[in-house]
Amino acid sequence: MSSQNSMSGEIREQHQKTKEMSLKGKLSYFWYYYKIHTFVVIAVVSFLVMFVHQYVTNKEYAFYAAFVNADMAYSENNGWGDEFAAYAGIDTDEYLSSVDTSFMLSQNDTSQYSISSTEKLLVMVQSGIVDVIVADTAVFEGYARNEMFTDLRTLLPEELLNKYQDHLYYTDAAAFDAGDDDTFQTMDELPNPDTFVINHRDPSSMEQPVPVGICLPPENRFMKSGCYDYLTAANVMYQGYPSEAVLGVPLSASRIDTIIQFLYFMEE
Repeated sequence: MSSQNSMSGEIREQHQKTKEMSLKGKLSYFWYYYKIHTFVVIAVVSFLVMFVHQYVTNKEYAFYAAFVNADMAYSENNGWGDEFAAYAGIDTDEYLSSVDTSFMLSQNDTSQYSISSTEKLLVMVQSGIVDVIVADTAVFEGYARNEMFTDLRTLLPEELLNKYQDHLYYTDAAAFDAGDDDTFQTMDELPNPDTFVINHRDPSSMEQPVPVGICLPPENRFMKSGCYDYLTAANVMYQGYPSEAVLGVPLSASRIDTIIQFLYFMEE
């Protein structure tokens, strides 16, 4: 009881002191004793405001394309997502349409940015958000080996298959089945598929060819922007052939009609 009386007396004493202070003095007193509490309150309120704002304004994606390792320093991209939305009749007041060129990653890069880009892309693919992925051959083939992409024969109408017949990208379902635990005792003994010489445009050279991508031709809308010019300028090679920009559709993608519209949009 005595401790409570002592505390009450101290509070009354402090209250009396602040009554006699000027406004500036009161503010200084408050800041000295309560600045940590103030920071905590501001942080909590800011988080709540941000959360409520995102919840209220959040819109679902009507289309999402992930462009990996696109060199946007040389691109004329002025809003491809909005341009496609207008082409496809997507209501941007209700839905989002995005051509995201922020992904920078490599199969052999362990930098923080590359790792975070990889994680972000995989999460979005698994969530069914990503409709289309465009990447250079090395990255694309890495994902193709892991069976990320749809067999285009089951997806595209005959007209588009014929249109892109000379630009189809094949992966060999048998080329990377290099052995099993009975043949190779350690992971170090497994051959590196990156060293194989494979023409991904030539299905006749493969045992089990599967068309999982489209090598974007020079007249393609995005190739004309210059965002993958560095592949040719730097003479980038992969598996014995020049690296290209390749488009694929993840197995998790479900907005098929919109994806087909995007393929036509690329040629406009």
